[in-house]
Amino acid sequence: MKTNRFTALAALVTLFASLSSCGSSPVGKADLNEKKEATTASSTVTTETVTEKVTEEKATAASGAKGNIFDSKGHLLASSSEDGKKRVYANDYAVSFANILTSMSDGYDTVFDNILKTPASGDSYQSIKLTLDGDVQNDIYSYMESTNLIGAVVVLRTDGSIMAQVNYPSYDPNSVEDQKYNEDLAWGDVGNKAFSNYEPGSCFKIMSEVLADKHGIYSLYDDGTWDFGNDHPIVNWDHKTNKSSYPIPNRSLNSAFINSSNIFFAKAFENIGEENVINDLRTIFHFGTEDSDDIHCDFGDLSNNIEIEDIDDLRRSAFGQAKVLTCPIFLAALGREAAFGDMVTPFVLKDIVDGSDAGKKIGSGSKANDVIASIPPECRDNLLSVMGSVASDIGVYPPNGYSFYAKTGTAEGWLGDFLYITGCAKNYNDNGSQSWDNYDNYGETGSYIVVMEIRNPAEHGFEFASQSAGVYREIINIVIGK
Repeated sequence: MKTNRFTALAALVTLFASLSSCGSSPVGKADLNEKKEATTASSTVTTETVTEKVTEEKATAASGAKGNIFDSKGHLLASSSEDGKKRVYANDYAVSFANILTSMSDGYDTVFDNILKTPASGDSYQSIKLTLDGDVQNDIYSYMESTNLIGAVVVLRTDGSIMAQVNYPSYDPNSVEDQKYNEDLAWGDVGNKAFSNYEPGSCFKIMSEVLADKHGIYSLYDDGTWDFGNDHPIVNWDHKTNKSSYPIPNRSLNSAFINSSNIFFAKAFENIGEENVINDLRTIFHFGTEDSDDIHCDFGDLSNNIEIEDIDDLRRSAFGQAKVLTCPIFLAALGREAAFGDMVTPFVLKDIVDGSDAGKKIGSGSKANDVIASIPPECRDNLLSVMGSVASDIGVYPPNGYSFYAKTGTAEGWLGDFLYITGCAKNYNDNGSQSWDNYDNYGETGSYIVVMEIRNPAEHGFEFASQSAGVYREIINIVIGK
């Protein structure tokens, strides 16, 4: 997948009407009996020419052949046609996986091309088994489709493996005749929203809370509306509906996080200072603008962005606005770090397998539990406590055996309002260091980090992310139910 710093923010384009249907076009075939040449020499030349052409066609077909792609349970997702000229996507999973799998969408078929084109045993090629669960992917997609939930859902396991990466809407890849990379399919209306950068809104306060704690900022004056005389005041989401409660002279850090105060964290960042904010975001959360800040995943780089040109940018960055950009996959990694203290690299390649046998492992996939950043130990408990309070406030309760931690976020940007919920259903038996040879019994000890992004909140009557908690609950039930 392409690095998603700014090019991944392409304008939305409606594509369904323009997708071409795949018809069976006639293949030219020379009929050597149709015309007899006058001389033997002429006949020989004609035969050789045809033979060369057929040989060339076979070579071209063979060069396009590649291995299969399976999900974590061994379900076939993608294979090559018999002539090797076209990729065939399993009908049961084609649509839900299209925008993360196909070459048209710059997906895993392109990312892992070198592996898939490496010969294996016999006439086969190396195949890959992904960490994604096709059934969970399908069920989440079906739910999003049935409710017209435009956006993305990312499900991350404790070890960093991505269990689901769902984007709605999608498309039928088997109906697209030209299987080459297509910018609109990759980043347009049916593209990969989970890997596209946008303002994260108050989900960014997961990081802001840690920075405030680290620098000893536990109480600040909160006036509800912070006016600078420039027609761009910083306001809290409840500054109108809860106006009588302001000002709050000694708002606590915990209250600021639970009630999502923009003003508290804006003032906290101003007190901490730009240099310390940038340094802490890089070292504690792997979040920054330099290439060295990128998180190198097996499917591509997570390239976040924060630009601070003046004091107003610094203040607004604290609540995920101004020039702060990230994607749902990073928010999932952030949610994992919040729950366990360590951030690990997200990955999707579980195993390299032999040809059509998804159970025959011939090579290792990406490294699990690859720790790349950590929250200071003294700052972990307070973050978990306030995220637990947010989870209770929005009314999301996981099944027995799990505790739940969350942060909501409402982002205002150039494409309109996006709503986020970043949460972790933490298994009581999960210490954050386990590894799994396979994920058949993952639910017995594993946790689930689930990030939901909604891009059409107005169509659902949602003004704030907390109002979408019922939708999020349904997704949690799908994930844990599997």
